[in-house]
Amino acid sequence: MDTAHRHDVVVIGGGPAGLNGAMMLARSLRSVVVVDSGTPRNAPAAAVHGLFARDGVAPAELLATGRDEVRRYGGTLVDGEVVGARRTGDGFTVTLADGTTLDARRLLVTTGLVDVLPDVPGLAQGWGADVVHCPYCHGYEVRDRPIAVLGTSPGSAHHALLFRQLSADVVYVSHTAGPTTEQRERFDALGIAVVDGPVSEVVRSDGAITGLVTPTGVLAREVVAVAPRMEARAGFLAELGLVPAEHPSGMGQHLVADATGRSTVEGVWVAGNITDLTAQVGAAAAAGAFAGAAINADLVEAGALAALREVARL
Repeated sequence: MDTAHRHDVVVIGGGPAGLNGAMMLARSLRSVVVVDSGTPRNAPAAAVHGLFARDGVAPAELLATGRDEVRRYGGTLVDGEVVGARRTGDGFTVTLADGTTLDARRLLVTTGLVDVLPDVPGLAQGWGADVVHCPYCHGYEVRDRPIAVLGTSPGSAHHALLFRQLSADVVYVSHTAGPTTEQRERFDALGIAVVDGPVSEVVRSDGAITGLVTPTGVLAREVVAVAPRMEARAGFLAELGLVPAEHPSGMGQHLVADATGRSTVEGVWVAGNITDLTAQVGAAAAAGAFAGAAINADLVEAGALAALREVARL
């Protein structure tokens, strides 16, 4: 590896976790480069919510501000998609889709996840608008409207309870996950109706949801709440031996890491939704900052040990 052109850290993914991690590293005078593919998970959303002091900011504006902050402290940003990463000597080489390679002593991976929606015609078109998943991210914006909660997993019943807090007009459509007897009793007590059977189509008019086609007919609704399966964007890490594992919640796949973001591969940290499926923007950014600090501490220790070895040779 050409150490003269080696970065201290390559950050793969330029979302809140990656940018905050990069800023922490750059403020510690580390040479850091952020590689971002420009495909943020929350791109379909009009605004970020639940973020202290920035509630309602557009996702693109938030990222633009974060990129400027990284540059302010000397960090570099590269537009591109990472397609591979391998260990080279005591560091790593990252390969981009255009053939560019970047060398680094450490890696911080913050590429997030992909939301896999049920294969129901008309559902994906409204993702982030009238098709929502997080009651804390988008629930307030659909309050008091007729909501259908689509049953897709054992956690869908709780999903319905969360949205019932926001609207008195909630219907649970079992789809592939019907409620248990106990859950039906809770629904009855809260006035949540249940429609059994799968949804074959989401009906739209002038771009907006008007209903869901069920075995008993069209259910008039304006909003669909659905918990997608969440899968880590981590295929490019296979050569390093980092492979997503099933999350204990059953919600999808993630990369396993300790509390600092240290992965199971020495020298690689992860932060944000790639490891924590439920992290909102604020939590992802905080995790990135924590991981950045942990990487800097690791490099400090490595530097101290290298200095000791050099003194011993004199």
